[in-house]
Amino acid sequence: MRDGWSVLERGYRLGRREVDVIARRRDLLVFVEVKTRTVLDFGPPEEAVTRRKRREIETVATDYLMRHVYTDLRVRFDVVSVVAGPGRTILRCEHLEDAWRPER
Repeated sequence: MRDGWSVLERGYRLGRREVDVIARRRDLLVFVEVKTRTVLDFGPPEEAVTRRKRREIETVATDYLMRHVYTDLRVRFDVVSVVAGPGRTILRCEHLEDAWRPER
């Protein structure tokens, strides 16, 4: 993949909860939520990653980390925000790195 990234999982599920993409580059493991909107009546796509949604993603991430043996990896949570127009033409795509950090 580009820039040294490897996609490990797409659509990783834990029950009804899901993480869209899990990717790795060297010592960094990233859990990515992708949000797409065609209308912005309710705000930009990234605003749909609410506190509740973040907690769900964190729960799935914890499950993934428990099932896979990784040592000395940093973990990050990202959001990819996509605005699409007619015919699913991408009008804007923004990668928000380190979009949030889990509350301890």
